[in-house]
Amino acid sequence: MNRQNRRGKQRLLPGFAVILALGLAGCDSAAYRGQIQVPTEPQEVTIITEESSSQENVLEGVGRITPQGPEYEILKDLPVPETEPAPEYYRIGVEHENVAKLQQRLMELGFMDNDEPTEYYGNVTQSAVKTFQRQNDLAQDGIIGPSTWEAIMNPTAKYYSTSNGDQGEDIQRIQSRLYELGYLATEDLVTGNFGEKTEEAVLKLQQVNGIEQDGKVGRQTMNLLYSDEIKPNMLVYGDRSEVVQAAQERLKTLGYLTTEPDGAYGLDTSVALKQFQSRNDLVVDGYLGPSTRAVLNSSQAVPNGLGLGDQGESVERIQQLLSKYGYLSSANVTGYFGEVTENAVKSFQKNNSLSSDGSVGMQTMAKLTGNSVRRSTGSTPSGGSSSPGSSNSPGSSSGGSGKASSLISIASSKLGCPYVYGAKGPNSFDCSGFVYWCLNQAGVRQSYITSSGWRSVGKYTKITSFNNLQAGDIIVVSGHVGIVAGGGTVIDASSSNGKVVHRSLSSWWRNNFICGWRIFG
Repeated sequence: MNRQNRRGKQRLLPGFAVILALGLAGCDSAAYRGQIQVPTEPQEVTIITEESSSQENVLEGVGRITPQGPEYEILKDLPVPETEPAPEYYRIGVEHENVAKLQQRLMELGFMDNDEPTEYYGNVTQSAVKTFQRQNDLAQDGIIGPSTWEAIMNPTAKYYSTSNGDQGEDIQRIQSRLYELGYLATEDLVTGNFGEKTEEAVLKLQQVNGIEQDGKVGRQTMNLLYSDEIKPNMLVYGDRSEVVQAAQERLKTLGYLTTEPDGAYGLDTSVALKQFQSRNDLVVDGYLGPSTRAVLNSSQAVPNGLGLGDQGESVERIQQLLSKYGYLSSANVTGYFGEVTENAVKSFQKNNSLSSDGSVGMQTMAKLTGNSVRRSTGSTPSGGSSSPGSSNSPGSSSGGSGKASSLISIASSKLGCPYVYGAKGPNSFDCSGFVYWCLNQAGVRQSYITSSGWRSVGKYTKITSFNNLQAGDIIVVSGHVGIVAGGGTVIDASSSNGKVVHRSLSSWWRNNFICGWRIFG
């Protein structure tokens, strides 16, 4: 034994050796059970002192003795897992960082609505996976095993496409839109089954809109279905017919049309139709399609009613008539229904023997567009400022922050409600349906428009910088909308979460930001 090792050895009494053995072996060891013979002669044992531990370990892989026990050098080099291991199968209820990668990929391929990805595998993700599996001839169980995962993540994976023979919820949504646009003749063809009639409708749409005619709904056709450039297969601006005349007469009866029916589909008819669609929860496109005609001719059609806070072309038409008869200065024909317009309407109603409530309903509209209007007996009202901050412009409303708080409170009341594509409330929503419902509950008469339509809604103050967003603003990102809740957060109907959530305005929102709209103040 060399000199260095000798410095780390001492002679111990037998009793001390037993105590040391018990301390190292533990209370459940063989020594504790009396199976160790106590040496009768003094034995030489090795202990590691501070001096010897700095020189050479007696046992391989063991460092010095510390108050917490021996240091094992071998364990220091073992990797410590930082995340949960990836599951072999992904299904409803699974939470893992890979789910976010999965959702991102499904969005890129057009199987999910664009949204900030999450780590939760919910119903919406499952539905998207089933559609992918259907398209790729995989078992449609909504469960991702190795083969489905590999197919989705494959760089050559195909974008969403559907054709004759497919069936599912996505087919039903496509058929509903084809029916609204006049390419499917009757509502009973909206079945969720892609048959010959649907294929013929898709071919007709592709022909009318000048795109490749393959009868399939792929990336180009899907994007066209909800774009502003879509050409419908129905009566549109510039047409003239008895059908248009009948629609105009009904619109006038309900208080939407401000001119006399003449059978010509002109600007006034288009404006009236949009207002009607807005008030009756229809897609606002100004087309006299089958869905619009069905509601227009039903007993449930909601009549027109414009009041304080409304804005748009219909308001501008009313203001022009009020100005024509001396109740409103031309300087206040702004398209916004403010206090100045409200006072002008009250004066008109009082002078024409109508109930003076300041809102424009069926009776007021009928009188205003009739032939027996009593003009204002006083002088023409002085023209007030129509710039933001005046009492007849959108920015004039006092208590904007209070109204924004009310909107956020309404949005918060729906946290946890399920995400359902195309739903407009009150207990389920998609992203644009959620914004639509909340705004209307807050007293803002906003029509239902898709997330793409929110890019150019136009009638509110546009916010072009992400950093300038404030509580109560509507935030528009690529393929998605939400309500800014303040404190760097947003409330939205999230497809990736499968419900209405309150979450951070993360870098995803910044990177996908298009614009914002200031509704109040």
